[in-house]
Amino acid sequence: MSLISSFLGFRVFLFMFLLVWVTKGQNVNLFRQTEQLGRRKFFNVMDYGAVEGGVTDNSQAFLKAWKDACQWKGRAKVLIPRGLFKLFPVVFSGPCNGPIAFLIMGTLRASTDPSTFNSENWINFRYLEQLTVAGGGTLDGQGSLVWPHNNCNNGPCRALPISLSFYFVTNATVAHLRSYNSKMAHIKVYGCNKMDFTKLRLSAPGDSPNTDGIKIGNSYRIRISRSVISTGDDCIAILAGSREIHISKIFCGPGHGISIGSLGGYGNENDVEGVYVKDSGLKGTTNGLRIKTWAKSHPLKVSKIIYDNIVMTDVMNPIIIDQNYCPNPPCNQQVTSNVQISGVTYNNIRGSSSSKEAVILKCSRTSPCKNIVMNNIKLSLNGTGSFASSYCENAVGVSYGTQNPRPCI
Repeated sequence: MSLISSFLGFRVFLFMFLLVWVTKGQNVNLFRQTEQLGRRKFFNVMDYGAVEGGVTDNSQAFLKAWKDACQWKGRAKVLIPRGLFKLFPVVFSGPCNGPIAFLIMGTLRASTDPSTFNSENWINFRYLEQLTVAGGGTLDGQGSLVWPHNNCNNGPCRALPISLSFYFVTNATVAHLRSYNSKMAHIKVYGCNKMDFTKLRLSAPGDSPNTDGIKIGNSYRIRISRSVISTGDDCIAILAGSREIHISKIFCGPGHGISIGSLGGYGNENDVEGVYVKDSGLKGTTNGLRIKTWAKSHPLKVSKIIYDNIVMTDVMNPIIIDQNYCPNPPCNQQVTSNVQISGVTYNNIRGSSSSKEAVILKCSRTSPCKNIVMNNIKLSLNGTGSFASSYCENAVGVSYGTQNPRPCI
């Protein structure tokens, strides 16, 4: 009996030994995989043939560095060191094997040769997760040399490249960058989720054509904060399909203000829902807080919009809803917009207006604006203490607190 017990005990011991040995091997492999995923590696573009000086195109060197970084099963960082690097249009595409950062410490200079404008984008990131674009560097779009070719008011023209664009990117941060003299928009965001933009400086002259600061479309939970935007078009343009857009601590000016739209121009547009703009300032802009829809438009909804604690300084049209948007007249003013605007709150909006009408709510006849809330509006004419005025058309809502100009709803 003792012999049998000893034999059974040995078998149990052997089984436990083998189990521990196999598990240990698995744990070692798992540890090694985890360790590699946590490892950080730099991919310096200079090691891939990049040439500093601003004369030689470096697009191939940048793409080679990106390819190796994207394949790294760890925390990859593409490094552009200090210096001036000329760069033709490039696409940095995923998916990648791990988190990836694109660190711009130097200055990237765009081409001004129209033959190189083979894309609507200059620097494009697409199909990526866990992306960081940062570094304290600069994007020089050299737009002043090509803006004369971007006057589309006189007829069809070729679109110029957008400086920095993101398509179908998720969980990303863009921070500590400067972009100046973009050919068209500085930044475009399309089909993206959960992106943060912070501590940016975007600049172009106030008369530069179509140089929007940040354009957002068909994207969810985009946050923009602590940035200065001075440009020739909308500081921020929130287009169709945008949801949960959070904007805070922005300075805008010169420019065309912070805009939702234009909307309704195409039949396949998605609704805009949840836009929050707070703790920001505008100075010398041609519009302030603007919602714009085409008069002849397709059905669409705009809802849950909150503007809170905004300071205006010498701003034309500080508060404006324009559902007869017509940038290139003449337009048919007999048609009416099919975009329904509802649930818009203006809270603690103060400062000075450069136009007599400081509040304009020009809404659709067939789809009147509804649930408009005006709370504590203090807008004087040119900061002199003179009384500005307000104008409402097909707008339904309520007013609370101090109201200057006198409310029209």
